[in-house]
Amino acid sequence: MAIISERLCFQGRQTASSTWQKLNTQSHLPSCLKRPTQRTYDYVLVAHKVEEGEEEPSQKSLKQKAFIQKLEEKNIKVTKIIHNEKVFFGLCAPMEVFEEYKYLLKVSDSCNWSGDVRGAVLQATRIRIVHFILNHTFLSNGEDLKELLKNDVFETMFCLHQRKSQKILKKNWASWSGLFVGQPVSDVRSYFGEKVALYYLWLGWYTKLLVPAAALGLVVFLYGLAFFNTNPLIKEVCEADTIMCPRCDKRCTVWQLSDTCTYAKVSHLFDNEGTVAFAMFMAIWATLFLELWKRHRAIYVSKWKVFDWCEEEEELILEIVTDTDCKPKQFRHSYIRSTLVLILVTLMLVLIIGLAHALVVFRVVAAPLLSEGSWVFISDHANTVAVMLGAVLHYVTIQIMTRLNRWVALKLCEIEKTRSFTATERSFTVKMFTFQFFTLFSSLFYVAFFLGRINGHPGNYVRIAGRWRLEECHPTGCLTDLFIQMAVIMLLKQTLNNVFEFIVPWLKRCFRRKTVKKLERKCGQCYRKACREENDCVEPCDICKLRDWLSNYHLADTNAFSLFNEFLEMVVQFSFTTIFVAAFPLAPLLALINNVFEIRLDAIKMVRLERRLVPKKTNDIGIWTKVLEAIGVLAVIANGLVIGISSDFIPRLVYRYRYGPCANGNMQTHCMQGYINYTLSLAYMTDPMVQQDFLHSQLITERGINVTHCSYKDYRNAKDYSLTAQFWIILAVRFAFVVLFEHVVVVCKFIAAWFVPNSPMRVKNQRLEDKLNRLKEELRDRKLYSRTTDV
Repeated sequence: MAIISERLCFQGRQTASSTWQKLNTQSHLPSCLKRPTQRTYDYVLVAHKVEEGEEEPSQKSLKQKAFIQKLEEKNIKVTKIIHNEKVFFGLCAPMEVFEEYKYLLKVSDSCNWSGDVRGAVLQATRIRIVHFILNHTFLSNGEDLKELLKNDVFETMFCLHQRKSQKILKKNWASWSGLFVGQPVSDVRSYFGEKVALYYLWLGWYTKLLVPAAALGLVVFLYGLAFFNTNPLIKEVCEADTIMCPRCDKRCTVWQLSDTCTYAKVSHLFDNEGTVAFAMFMAIWATLFLELWKRHRAIYVSKWKVFDWCEEEEELILEIVTDTDCKPKQFRHSYIRSTLVLILVTLMLVLIIGLAHALVVFRVVAAPLLSEGSWVFISDHANTVAVMLGAVLHYVTIQIMTRLNRWVALKLCEIEKTRSFTATERSFTVKMFTFQFFTLFSSLFYVAFFLGRINGHPGNYVRIAGRWRLEECHPTGCLTDLFIQMAVIMLLKQTLNNVFEFIVPWLKRCFRRKTVKKLERKCGQCYRKACREENDCVEPCDICKLRDWLSNYHLADTNAFSLFNEFLEMVVQFSFTTIFVAAFPLAPLLALINNVFEIRLDAIKMVRLERRLVPKKTNDIGIWTKVLEAIGVLAVIANGLVIGISSDFIPRLVYRYRYGPCANGNMQTHCMQGYINYTLSLAYMTDPMVQQDFLHSQLITERGINVTHCSYKDYRNAKDYSLTAQFWIILAVRFAFVVLFEHVVVVCKFIAAWFVPNSPMRVKNQRLEDKLNRLKEELRDRKLYSRTTDV
């Protein structure tokens, strides 16, 4: 890359300035765009009006003038308009800059196939180049625009919406009337750039492929619902006269297993025979989704002429356009910095996991406290209420930690001192997603794989600080706890995030539109043709300029990470949809419903309520592809462990074929008859250790009967509480199932990835034909040039 940069710098200095006029005459640019005056401004800088006389304001004023002078030295046209206490600087770059950019694209190694090489310069390209120039203009003391904004020399900066193109997008895309209509992705690309267009292309493709996953998840749910009342396990729970051990200390008493009949029915909806097939399907679906997305992406990036685009090489080209005496930034690597970053990342993950442990402690402490409360309903359902409160607290923790994670990730990127913005973005994405993943899923991993398995047994309960007992699972399994946790977080996160993301910019726009309306009334007497016809290339009056600038100024602010936030939200949703889908088959359906509205909400917000994003050119969704591939692998592991360890699928299978009535040759009853009692162990009150755990008042039933023994979920001997042979057999089958499940699914994933090529044959053939035509054209131009030289 350094060699490429040196070559581009040399060619930029020697030939770019002398050839742009020739390229300009050969292009098909409208004549009006070659005039010195242009209607559309590329960028606007806003500053507070500084009064002369005071020392501090005069310093700001000097820095403002110095920065504007630096821009004018680069031939940037600056128009200054003062309105109330604000100063607006309209910026417009000359055509020479864009012709140099086009020429350097043509001679580059990777970007010479871009559609920007020929034809008119799109407004999106103009904005991108001016944005780069602004951020690479320095004062004599070394301050750049970022530092000037931080020091309040300038208030803000933004690129302008194009009213004509904005109206088209509002009508065809950013409206509720197009809720179930395809997206005009090419129009989005022309207006917001390839990076935004690829996000919406990916989101639309993801939403489309959620349809079969949501349909199958609904079938699995309906399958459990169909056998709601006839399932023998549910009947056994509902009709049982089994006395269960107290769930907590002091006020919790023994209880009837039949009291949890409703809980058992809900458990069966999400933990039935169809769950295994659905989990395997979703693991393969994740792979197919990614492979088919690569094909879908290839069609569009080939159509947009950015198939071989290199972001780092474009940054080199922009550096040359900004400064012809540029020097390439060298690649650097510091083991000290890398070690420091690794240590800090580890400490951050330890903190996040520690918060997950705090949530576990909250649930453990909340359950007995709620059971001792005065509200009968809450005390009777203390465990369920504690689970739901834990989920809500988890959501609040997520919102707080998201802001902390972002700050830490940015600071770590500053420590790394990455070479370019593209490298910084990749590094930030990996760190931020890692932090968010642990923030979101640490508590879920505890519920899935540790809840009810480390709590001990009567006479030897595991306690926190020697006081509070760890939670137990319901006799029908722990999967319902995981389902409740996921459902609450998913619903809250998706619903509240969408509400706040849309309502806040909308309210800001409503409060700020009064100023713009006053200017509209004031400009009603303007009869200039340039002000009324948008296609005219004559510069409009100052009032019309200010009206347009103010309408953009009053929109919600955007930054380089605005699109990142949208991607992160959707990738986290993809994680929920795939990783623990075995516990929540309705997750794809909820994701599908959310995404149908998410596309239009984001479009309306981006087109109507927010300032225009700086268009970025790219040919892929970047590092997010690797993140999605990692999630797909993790989904195989997690779903295999959820089915093998968290659910009761394996114990039921072992009971059916080894210990149940059918295994013993009794075909007169259902094969699962007696399963619930098979999974329970007995604790006798004559044991001194058990007597220490329970008070005498806890061993009296509602009918006033003193119990001599109680049951709890485990496979232990009643005499010495040692693990039974059934436990070890089930454990062996669990591990065998997990290994078999993951190997089978991984093989299926590899076959699916091999079977689906990354690029369609028509794209490969079209690119081959384009290359041939381009080589022929270069040869014809060379021959024509030779003849002209000879003459």
